[in-house]
Amino acid sequence: MGKIKSGEIKSRRDFIKKSAFACAAFPFISRVNTIIPVKNQLASSSTTMNIIKNKSIIGGYGDWAANLLKEVPELSFRNDSYTTIESWKSTALEKVKELVAAPKLAVTSQISVDKKYNYDGLEVEELSWQLSSGTKRTNAILLRPIGVKGKLPAILGLHDHGGNKYFGKRKITKVSDNEHPLMSEHQNQYYEGFAWANEIAKRGYVVMVHDVFTFGSRRVLLNDVEGILWGGAINEGLGDNNPEEAKNIETYNNWAAEHEHVLSKSLFCAGTTWPGVTFAEDQIALNVLASRSHVDENNIGCAGLSGGGLRTNYLAGLDHRVKCAVSVGFMSTWQDFLLHKSFTHTWMLYAPLLSKYIEFPELIGLRAPLPTLVLNNNQDSLYTLTEMQKADAILSAVYKKMNASEKYRANFYEGPHKFDKQMQLDAFNWFDKWMKG
Repeated sequence: MGKIKSGEIKSRRDFIKKSAFACAAFPFISRVNTIIPVKNQLASSSTTMNIIKNKSIIGGYGDWAANLLKEVPELSFRNDSYTTIESWKSTALEKVKELVAAPKLAVTSQISVDKKYNYDGLEVEELSWQLSSGTKRTNAILLRPIGVKGKLPAILGLHDHGGNKYFGKRKITKVSDNEHPLMSEHQNQYYEGFAWANEIAKRGYVVMVHDVFTFGSRRVLLNDVEGILWGGAINEGLGDNNPEEAKNIETYNNWAAEHEHVLSKSLFCAGTTWPGVTFAEDQIALNVLASRSHVDENNIGCAGLSGGGLRTNYLAGLDHRVKCAVSVGFMSTWQDFLLHKSFTHTWMLYAPLLSKYIEFPELIGLRAPLPTLVLNNNQDSLYTLTEMQKADAILSAVYKKMNASEKYRANFYEGPHKFDKQMQLDAFNWFDKWMKG
């Protein structure tokens, strides 16, 4: 999920509630043709002429910018010039990885098991490791059924964004009856009250969920920031005391939303990108999961909603150790982001120039013909429905050209941005089909 500008709508939760109503009334959002009277400066009289102008989030530059996009980008497998998977994939993967510009990260300490206990029919391990980036350790939750012997298939659960950077792994796990009230609210709103990582673990998987770059244990601490002298990201008077208090969490999340553009610009100056850093951290987590004694390292999948769906697109598309992937609530086209919806999304999405070479859905399409499921909501206010449908058509074409149509599916559900019980069941059944069949 992306960020909403402070002062317009305070929280992503309020935005989705409000825009869900709007999209229920107007499910097909598109540009509007408007007749605008303009004085003809070349005419001798004061008559006016009418200019037809397509409206978009970037005003009169919309049509021009959209025309810069190719219907079939340069490195799309849909190009007739690519006749074999191998010739296409090596070229496309190399270019996409170059543009994503993931930094080289390493684990600089032993992976620590900080706690171990049973809860909700599961064995729980609280893990942590130190990365070569940042000063704070990455915390993770690992879940598996109690008493199961031998190696199991595994799922890397990728938490959402939600305009809530204070929390990470806790958004989709539950390891205590005394979870934070804001996490109960979060799971009720987006996951129909379920901690989906727990639910799929109970079906016979090892599941790990980690905090990723700028979330939870990996968040930017207010006390560590200085030198921002104006704008919404000033941290003067703010601190990290009593961080679990709801009012302090709200303050932090509002600040973190305003800080996103600062951080992203700084990453560009460092020669990397936000999706690149996130991808690198998710790859490290994949390494950690694969190394656990109860995990079948050759049978690992990943999934996530919203920001977790975005992370799935990058991780599963670029690292083919992911044998099965489910991307939820983050699928559309570059044109949709360009003309309609960039303001609803986080800087975690954007790698400059990527759209010149590959369409957005083809990021996860880079994994074809490996099994891929995409779950969408028809009234999801973060995307335009017709562009979600176009993304489905693009991925269908990629898998069809590979004679692997049975390994790709997209489902569309009624309702707003969510990963509810029925969607979870469909996702779990997809994993069972390809990882246990």
